[in-house]
Amino acid sequence: MPERDIYLLSPRALSPETIAVAFAKTSRAPESFREIAAELSDEQSAKFHEKWVVGYGHASVAEHAVLHLAFENVSRVAIETIESSRLASYTEKSTRYQKWGPDDFTIPPELDGHPLQDEFIETVRLLFSTYADSLEPVKSLVLQKAQRRENESDEGYDRRIRSQYVDRCRFILPAAANANVGMTANARVIEMVIRKMLSHPLAEVRQIGEKVKEVSRAETPTLVKYADVVPYITETTAELGNKKLKIGNRLAEWCTLIDHDKDGEKKVLAAALYRFHEMPFSDAFEYIKSLKKKERAELAETLLGRLGKFDTPLRELEYCNYTFDLVMDQGAFAEFKRHRMMSQTPQRLTTRLGYTIPRLVTEAGFGSRYEAAMEAAIKMYEKLYAFNPDVAQYIVPNGFNRRVLAQFNLREAFAFCQLRTAANAHFSIRRVAQKMYEEMAEVHPLLTKYMKLHDETWEQVEENYFTKV
Repeated sequence: MPERDIYLLSPRALSPETIAVAFAKTSRAPESFREIAAELSDEQSAKFHEKWVVGYGHASVAEHAVLHLAFENVSRVAIETIESSRLASYTEKSTRYQKWGPDDFTIPPELDGHPLQDEFIETVRLLFSTYADSLEPVKSLVLQKAQRRENESDEGYDRRIRSQYVDRCRFILPAAANANVGMTANARVIEMVIRKMLSHPLAEVRQIGEKVKEVSRAETPTLVKYADVVPYITETTAELGNKKLKIGNRLAEWCTLIDHDKDGEKKVLAAALYRFHEMPFSDAFEYIKSLKKKERAELAETLLGRLGKFDTPLRELEYCNYTFDLVMDQGAFAEFKRHRMMSQTPQRLTTRLGYTIPRLVTEAGFGSRYEAAMEAAIKMYEKLYAFNPDVAQYIVPNGFNRRVLAQFNLREAFAFCQLRTAANAHFSIRRVAQKMYEEMAEVHPLLTKYMKLHDETWEQVEENYFTKV
């Protein structure tokens, strides 16, 4: 019998495109991966990809070529497009733990030579100076409230304190603020990201797309070279965005469960039985419907009762879905958008939905300065909006509210609610997660009760952490 073998095709020895070809050829070649790779050159790999990936559309082959992209000094507005792909991994410079300098921002290329450029820069500098001036008074208040723990090191105490006062002051930072982000993705995903960027309405994002294409071609010369502007994206988004609608910008509830699967819990339980028994799903579903409430509760206990803190529920929970219409501050959305097992439709950044005020900022005596900065951002936003609604996003601080439509399944709900209600999660996203849990528990109490949440309500978060939401 052949001996089992598991090994790496190392990117230190082989190019990403060659690794992709070695894996692709195994479908028709009997040789080992090592033998296949040893016979390949970069030129041969490029020819293979031209024929099979480009010519015949076998794009899945490109998923074996993995790249690690480093983005530095790109705006928060641009980062949203960079991080918009589900099948990629990202790590971003945190506004919760790092401080921003006075020049750490991007000026939109659209404002080059425009009459609003100087006023934009002046307003951004006002926001940044307000942010810098807020750090010390809020830090002093935190030092009074958070005493050093026994045997806590200077470094540990500083890190704990910094995460609290920087956390509050970051609400002032605008979307023009720069950040760094690392991205790991396969060439198929990167090609799609490049197309999306090159088709974006913002010049900064298009410029980044050109650079991503350039640096990616150095490693995968064939797999991304045909990535280009997508007329479908540019023309469709332009036409939809330009439609004149007779609909007002009404302030509705900030967390609304607008749709859910009314038989979701029964479908989950039926799917669990379907997996382990021999029957059509319709029979499993009818069986679950025939059970008494107590019997369904016992089955739910079997399905979820053994879940540990770091366990992932069985995949059958994915047969139950929810759709939420949400309004949250931009800081919370920065956390929310990382949950890519959701379908998310965020609206553009705006100042028209109002802003939040962290309680510590008010208690530190900085409330009036904070509000003055936010009002300056509102005035600048309206001027920029009249010129270009997309460019206007750059001036919007983290504290302003934003709408997002989100659809996800119960399995993802477990992951989101348990992670984002944890004591160390940011208070803005804790408020959102607790409220969403409450809405789901109202309609599906049988299964949601197994979520392991921090003992806190969304009302308590509002009272303890906000002066205004």
